[in-house]
Amino acid sequence: MDNKQHPTSGAAASRGTMKWWQLTMLGLGFTTGTGFFLGSGIAIEQSSYAVLIIFVLAALGTYFVYDALSCMIAEKPEKGSFRTYTKHAFGRWAGFSHGWMYWFSEMLILGSQLTALGLFTRFWYDKIPLWGYAAGYSLFGVAIVLLGQKGFEKAENVFAVLKVTALVMFIALAFLVIPGVLGQENAHMHPPKSFGDFFEHGAMGMWTGLVFAFFAFAGIEVMGLMATELKNPKDAPKAGKVMITLVTVLYTASLALALILAPKKDFNPDESPFVTALKDLHFSTIVDIFNGVLIIAGFSSLVASLFSTTKIMFTIAQDGDAPKLFTKQTKKRKLPYMSLFLTIGGMVVSVVAALALPKGVYEYITTAGGLMLLFSWLFMVLSARRLTKLTSWWAHVKSWSAMLLIAAAVTGTLFEKSTRPGLYVSAGFVVAIIGIGLILQFTKWKKGGGGEEGNAPERAEAESEEEDEGSPFRERLLRRRRALQKQ
Repeated sequence: MDNKQHPTSGAAASRGTMKWWQLTMLGLGFTTGTGFFLGSGIAIEQSSYAVLIIFVLAALGTYFVYDALSCMIAEKPEKGSFRTYTKHAFGRWAGFSHGWMYWFSEMLILGSQLTALGLFTRFWYDKIPLWGYAAGYSLFGVAIVLLGQKGFEKAENVFAVLKVTALVMFIALAFLVIPGVLGQENAHMHPPKSFGDFFEHGAMGMWTGLVFAFFAFAGIEVMGLMATELKNPKDAPKAGKVMITLVTVLYTASLALALILAPKKDFNPDESPFVTALKDLHFSTIVDIFNGVLIIAGFSSLVASLFSTTKIMFTIAQDGDAPKLFTKQTKKRKLPYMSLFLTIGGMVVSVVAALALPKGVYEYITTAGGLMLLFSWLFMVLSARRLTKLTSWWAHVKSWSAMLLIAAAVTGTLFEKSTRPGLYVSAGFVVAIIGIGLILQFTKWKKGGGGEEGNAPERAEAESEEEDEGSPFRERLLRRRRALQKQ
């Protein structure tokens, strides 16, 4: 962030063994999911060809958010990552709110991920009901999480390679089709005919579509959680910069070519734009292959959500912001099995809601989950502003740009009837969670309630503070923490 960092305190994460390029690979696996392969169709419906511009804007916003988070990680990685930084920036109520907000946002999204996986699979075999596919993918996803962190990393690396390879193959195929290398009957293009066609839905279309472009980059928060495993934490910003650059190039290039290969009128929000483009070329075999890629992308996102929510719930419980029951781990792999059971319970409720509620109602809930994720990103930027000293104009530009782009994406939902209810639902969740956090802050926590177990996080912080005293980089943070403790 072009600034001097004043990292947080608390239980610092132990030094890991991961290299920066491995984190980059994991990031590719976390982000390239159904938010892009399927959600980009909704963005096209809202913004037409200008979807390419809003994807670049979303990429910039994503980079600025990750830059804020990764610079804090670079100075002092924390087991709780973003929620721990928020806690030290604004107080315990904020850490409580951020952790639970993230957990609930992922729970609201899980049902839609499993439903989408079922629909993709029914493209091949429609005799099994949606709930059957949802149950199967759920069990498979939990099985990967049960393999522990190493197993999770290996699986996500494989998924990342497959998804990136598919996008590269699509781009290569398009470059062969357009000049007629694969037959003159397929040599056609459908570019916008004028400037007006490119901006068919105007500025308002770009505004309402921006939120869906942001959804395509969801996953950087999981990358932030995994960054604590880096051998050299100072490599965290580099890993994110490379990952976001690669993803942006792949996203914009593949979307641009998809829009050229098929007529604009053929695209619809219920189908991946890549499947639409391939259907127009009558490449049925490749359509089947890409349907498999959609399944891999959706399943990869599902596994990342299960892993991250389990990990974040464990750290929430460690800090005393959830029942101590959720800190229980297996002896060999240190798997927080009680936190995983809670996540599985939340996933079951989400799937039942997805299948039982009317389609429109559940879409509102899913949109709310995505918006709560953006609120979580906003917390990250605000925490970085509080805990770091911005020493250059560029650092201020990045910070303010991140907040403005997130604000634009969120407010854009007000002007689209299909997303407006989702904003109201997300606002309700956020207000309720923050309200509970503030009530606890000024009642139980302010009075020092909780006994010996409840004071354990504070004791850990005191010990960490003693370790930090000699560092000039941390004096500002220590002053901030002491001020919070006096409140």
